[in-house]
Amino acid sequence: MIKFSIITIFPKMFDSIFQYGIINQAIKKKIININIFNLRNYSIYKRNKVDDKIYGGGSGMLIMFLPLLKAITHIKKTIKKPSLVVYLSPQGKLLHHNNIKHFIKEKHIIFICGRYKGIDERFLKTEVDEEWSIGDYIVTGGEIPAMVFIDAITRMIPGVLNNKNSLLEESFSNNLLDYPNYTRPKKINNQTVPTVLLSGNHKKIKKWRFKKSIQNTILKKPHLLKKLNKIKNNKII
Repeated sequence: MIKFSIITIFPKMFDSIFQYGIINQAIKKKIININIFNLRNYSIYKRNKVDDKIYGGGSGMLIMFLPLLKAITHIKKTIKKPSLVVYLSPQGKLLHHNNIKHFIKEKHIIFICGRYKGIDERFLKTEVDEEWSIGDYIVTGGEIPAMVFIDAITRMIPGVLNNKNSLLEESFSNNLLDYPNYTRPKKINNQTVPTVLLSGNHKKIKKWRFKKSIQNTILKKPHLLKKLNKIKNNKII
């Protein structure tokens, strides 16, 4: 079981992830466990204050050191497992499909959801193990990135998805995007399903899908091909 602990000032934002989809299934199967910790409960200041003005001036507020330290200390003592502390920030390492496996081996991951201008640099340097990002853009806080991380990690854990082949065939596996997929009806709005998919010839279907995956990747995300091992037969493109 992987335990996820989330430090946030908006715990209610996470209510929905317990109730739907693979997260809900993984919780029921006891494959994962999620605990939410309200940072304000660890404040030593009036009105549970957790942020303050930035030294040196400038706009915005910064989350203070002490509430975070108290929260981290309490969580580690409560969970009693080796913990990876992750701060979610636009300055962090960019999450890609291939590095999700990095997290699966962990027993306990603590996600710190930043807000405002972020967190005190001293906490970042002394208490945070890794800093990660979901993209080169700004969102209002770390809550949505935390949901993205937990969802991405959970679906990669053995036993979560009913069909193991789903992980092997989906986009980003082997640094290729997925091939086009079709379902009923066979014809709609003068568009038909490619004949090869109706042939029953699995060898031809596999070759067609591989070719379309490469074409899809070249068209939509050509940078992924730089990570792909050299393709021997260029004719398939």
